[in-house]
Amino acid sequence: MIRNAPIKRLVHGGLTVEGYSRAAVQTYWRVPELKLGFDLGAQPWDFMGTATWFVTHTHLDHIAALPVYVARRRLMKMEPPTIYLPEHAVPLVERLLQVVSRLDRGRLPCELIGVRPGDEVELSRELVVTVVPTKHTVPSLGYLVWERRRKLKAEYQSLTGEQIRDLRLSGTDVTEERRIPILGYLGDTDPHGLDDNPIMYQARILIVEMTFVAPSHRKEKIHKHGHMHLDDFVERQERFQNELIIAGHFSTRCNEDQIRRMVERTFPAMLDGRLHVWL
Repeated sequence: MIRNAPIKRLVHGGLTVEGYSRAAVQTYWRVPELKLGFDLGAQPWDFMGTATWFVTHTHLDHIAALPVYVARRRLMKMEPPTIYLPEHAVPLVERLLQVVSRLDRGRLPCELIGVRPGDEVELSRELVVTVVPTKHTVPSLGYLVWERRRKLKAEYQSLTGEQIRDLRLSGTDVTEERRIPILGYLGDTDPHGLDDNPIMYQARILIVEMTFVAPSHRKEKIHKHGHMHLDDFVERQERFQNELIIAGHFSTRCNEDQIRRMVERTFPAMLDGRLHVWL
């Protein structure tokens, strides 16, 4: 397989998280089992087969590869992809694709769908994605993937199969929808991305930024620029109910060894083994 961009992989609970993220460099993630990806700061060749993407914001390290991705799918005679992105960005990205299309002398077919906080995207009967607000220096969003199940309503659980069948035949809806938050993705955000969306603390897998880790990095300035610091996780460590927390998007001001050392010094048990540093 052609490797034109770095990819890390981690499997948890039947879901494979793949991608790479480094602040101001490139950010891209995908979950093959869910048939979706997040952000397009670069485009590994073997990510091309994923046809549905959710973009958090329009900084180049999160969106620069969008034209490349669309062009590759056209070149390989694949169906046009569907890309969800902040509503305000749709006309701007359309213009970007028009300019690149003229430069490349090739069509760039795709479906751009603008979304806002509170929107829901139905991917299938079992999966739905909700859009949540985050806080960055440009309009930004986060995404939460839910697994949907139909369960028998509590008031009917003592009935026999025949009684439940009769109720169904009479037109009574005997089931109700239950949702399980299986994956949360925040993109770039200050701590409001977590605190304003507390369900993120309950997602089975949480992918979150931890851009700054050094004590010399001032939190006030970091928050002003829409990012998080290691200390923000210390302050919220009791709130994380996630089975797996993937922290990424680290600043290039620190090298990999420095980042690991500072995170492990702060969290020697790595939040009971749930915190994973993505480097």
